[in-house]
Amino acid sequence: MGEYQYLCDIAAILLSTKLLGLATRKFQMPQVVGALLAGLILGPAMLGLVQETDFVKKTAEIGVIVLMFCAGMETDLDELKKSGRASFIIALIGVIVPLLGGYAVAMLFNRPGMIESDAGGSLFLQNMFIGVILTATSVSITVETLKELGKLKTRSGNAILGAAIIDDVLGIIALTIITSVADSSVHLSVILLKIAGFFVFALVVGVLFHKFYVNWIMHAERGLHRHVLIAFVFCLLMSYAAETFFGVADITGAFIAGVVISSTQRTKFLASKFDVLSYAYLSPIFFASIGLKVSLPSMNSTVILFSASLVLVAILTKVIGCGIGARLCGYTNEECVRIGVGMISRGEVALIVASKGMALGLMGNNFLGPVILMVVATTIVTPIMLKFVFRWGPANTPPVEKGFSENYAQLGALRSGIGVKEMAKKAQAQAAHNSGGRVIVQVEKVVSYGW
Repeated sequence: MGEYQYLCDIAAILLSTKLLGLATRKFQMPQVVGALLAGLILGPAMLGLVQETDFVKKTAEIGVIVLMFCAGMETDLDELKKSGRASFIIALIGVIVPLLGGYAVAMLFNRPGMIESDAGGSLFLQNMFIGVILTATSVSITVETLKELGKLKTRSGNAILGAAIIDDVLGIIALTIITSVADSSVHLSVILLKIAGFFVFALVVGVLFHKFYVNWIMHAERGLHRHVLIAFVFCLLMSYAAETFFGVADITGAFIAGVVISSTQRTKFLASKFDVLSYAYLSPIFFASIGLKVSLPSMNSTVILFSASLVLVAILTKVIGCGIGARLCGYTNEECVRIGVGMISRGEVALIVASKGMALGLMGNNFLGPVILMVVATTIVTPIMLKFVFRWGPANTPPVEKGFSENYAQLGALRSGIGVKEMAKKAQAQAAHNSGGRVIVQVEKVVSYGW
C-alpha cells in the first residue's frame, strides 16, 4: 500500500488545489491563492495528510521549471531588451532596501531580553543574514498570477521578469558574501566567475540552438510533437547546466531557454502543449508543495511580534525599493506599484536560503518560525495585491495579436469562467460560413482544456 501512496497524494493535491482555487475565485482572488492554501491545509502545518516526499519535491521542481520556461516563451524579447537597464536598477534597489530593512528589524529583536538566538555566528552576521533572506524573490507566484490576469506581456510584467532574473543573481552574490565570512571554503571571486560564465554560456548555446531549431522547423508545414519534445529537452538541459555547473538557479536556465524559443514560428503550438501539462498537473503540485514545506513551531508573544514586524518589513521594503527603482527609470506611478508588488513573494527561495543559514550558524532555530510565517504571508498576499493594483490605473493590456497566443488567451478566459458562451456563439456564427466546421472543432478543443 505505502508503495503507491504517492498516487493518493497527487490525487489529493490536484483535487484540493482545484476546489480551493474555485473557492478563492468566488472571492475575486487569483486561483493560485487556493493552490497555496491547499498545501498548507493538507501539509504538516494543519491536517498532516500529505507529506513532501521526494517524488512530490522533484515533480514540483519540474513544475516550476516548466512554469518559467513558459514565461520565457511568453516574453517579448524586444521589450525585455528595452527594459534591461531598468530591470537592473529595479533589482539592485529592490535588494538593497530589503537587506537594510531586514538587518534593522533583526537588530531590534535579536538581543538579550528579546529573542535569545542559539546560532553560533556573531550578532552582526545573524542580523545581516535576516536581511539576506528578505532580498530573495520567488517570481513563479507572480508569473502564474500575471498569466491568470492576462498581464504578463505588459510593460510592468516584462520589467518584473527582467528584474527577477537579476534579483536572483544579486541574491546569490549577497548570500555568498555573508557565507564567505562565516565559511572560509566559500570564495566570492569563484561565484562571480561562475555567474559570468553562465551568461556567456547561455548566449552562445542560445544562439546556436536558435539557429538549429529555426532551420529544423522551417521544413515542417505545421507544428509536430517532436518540436515540443526537443524544446523541452533544451529547457531541462539549460536548467541542469545552470544549477550544476554554474550555481545559478535552475529556473533561470529554464527562463532563458524559453526566451530562446520565443522568437520561433512554433511558439503558439508549443504554448498550447506546455500549458495543458502545466495547468493540469505540474503547477498545482508546485504551488501546493510550498505549503507542504511549512511546519510552524510554538512561539511566544515576542516571537509573534517579530514575525508580524518581519512580514510588514518584507512587504514594504520590496514595494518601496523596487518602486523607487522603477520610478527612476521613468515608469508611471501605477507601474511602479505593480512592479513592487510583483517582487514581494519570497516563496521557496527564502526557505532554501534560511536552511543554508541555519547550517552555517547564521540563524537560530527560534528565528525559523518567523521566517516561515513571512514566507507564507508574502506568498499569499502577492497574488491578491497584484489583482488589486492591476485594476488601478490604465489597463496596459496588449492586443491579442501581440500576446503570447490566441490559444492561451482563450484558455485564460476559460480559467476565469468567462467567455465560454461568447466563444461558442462566435464559433457557431463563423461555422455558418465554414462548411467544414473547423471553427467549432477548434473551440471544442479549447473548451476541453477548461474544467
